[in-house]
Amino acid sequence: MPAGIGQTEWNAVVHPPLKVMIVTDAWTPQVNGVVRTLEMLGRELTALGHEVRYVTPEGRTTVPLPTYSEIRLSLFAQGTLEEEIREFAPDAIHIATEGTLGIGARKTCLQYDIPFTTSFHTRFPEYVTARFPFIREESVYRFLRWFHGPAVTMMVATPALQRELECHGFKNLKIWSRGVDTDQFCPRPGYHLPYPGPVWLYVGRIAVEKNIEAFLKLDLPGTKVLIGDGPARASLAKTYPEAKFLGPRTGEALVEAYAGSDVFVFPSKTDTFGLVVLEALACGTPVAAYPVQGPTDVIGDAPVGVLDEDLAKACREALKISRDDARAFALQRSWRSCTEQFLSNIAIDHEP
Repeated sequence: MPAGIGQTEWNAVVHPPLKVMIVTDAWTPQVNGVVRTLEMLGRELTALGHEVRYVTPEGRTTVPLPTYSEIRLSLFAQGTLEEEIREFAPDAIHIATEGTLGIGARKTCLQYDIPFTTSFHTRFPEYVTARFPFIREESVYRFLRWFHGPAVTMMVATPALQRELECHGFKNLKIWSRGVDTDQFCPRPGYHLPYPGPVWLYVGRIAVEKNIEAFLKLDLPGTKVLIGDGPARASLAKTYPEAKFLGPRTGEALVEAYAGSDVFVFPSKTDTFGLVVLEALACGTPVAAYPVQGPTDVIGDAPVGVLDEDLAKACREALKISRDDARAFALQRSWRSCTEQFLSNIAIDHEP
């Protein structure tokens, strides 16, 4: 077990290889931005010479999260968590999610005086109240302040989110941005999805908090295509039979969906970042979205997307954007720089 006596901040210039433990309730087979972010973080940390150990629901007794069966909550994890931490003896522990594994890891770290960091990936207050309107948003923020409060650093994706959470009473916030794998996500010249154009693409969870119906209701020519799964998929597919619900896609099939579409439509108003926006741009596909946190932080005023309260107008205008410009924008945002940012934020537990 690490001694837990103090911590130092990462020095990006001179450092030994580290053993980094990442605790996450979100993991494969889920397909979402949190899982992709953590997978890419591990890949880049390993490439930099560090050893990474994931603590995930795999191999544990789990139950489905109410209203969201794709997410599994681990049961009775406390004992095995202590054993895993003792066996791996990590130099740094990062707790990525606020589920049962995250809560268990937090308890263990506090019990043994081990410094740890956390990150804020998902707008749980908005998500919870969207599903359970009787729960007050402030009650969820109170839980999140309790969860993240003891962390040496709470990492957030954008400066705008940092300012917002500071207003809600969160402390010790630092930026950990997101990147895109531009080798994997790249244009496919000449390829187009086999539907009448223009093709308007959505990729992500099919759930109420994603505001997908705002996209499906738009009066647009061509075909609306949706990639992903979630609790709202069946009802939306029944209500909007003209849309193409293709289910989850990964690897080359996902890249082809991005690259073979004309515009990527991002209707969410609650995402903290929107990793899918960068993936679409890397494939040369311009973006249409609302001018809210997430798309605004990713795109800003760059001429690679159109942000407008009139989403149909944003879609039509986005058709005019150069696909080469979209690709060039994404090339400036690598996972390596994001990983170095993560390393500058972590708390290193060391012997005196």
